[in-house]
Amino acid sequence: MRALIADELRTAGCAVIEANSADQALDYLVAGGKVDLMFSDIQMPGSLNGLQLAERVRADFPTVPVILTSGNDHLNSETMPGRFIAKPYDITQTVALVFVTLGVAPPGTPA
Repeated sequence: MRALIADELRTAGCAVIEANSADQALDYLVAGGKVDLMFSDIQMPGSLNGLQLAERVRADFPTVPVILTSGNDHLNSETMPGRFIAKPYDITQTVALVFVTLGVAPPGTPA
């Protein structure tokens, strides 16, 4: 799923940086890597899960918006540290959500 959404975002004109784990993503940010938005699954390998990563990003990088996803239907999207989209998700709608979260018009929308 990660590769599919990454490819769709690239096709839509986004520069995408992929991380294999929440730890790797956080290391990138701590090292000064720049991102405009973080999109993460909650279930991630490593010492942090995606929810813990999102909480750290919100605390340490408050200008970086977060979108989380999960197939776990027992999660409360009201308490998420960012936007939440449940799996399975529609790729087109998810790409549009990324653009809306960034505050720009999704590709293909009239100007």
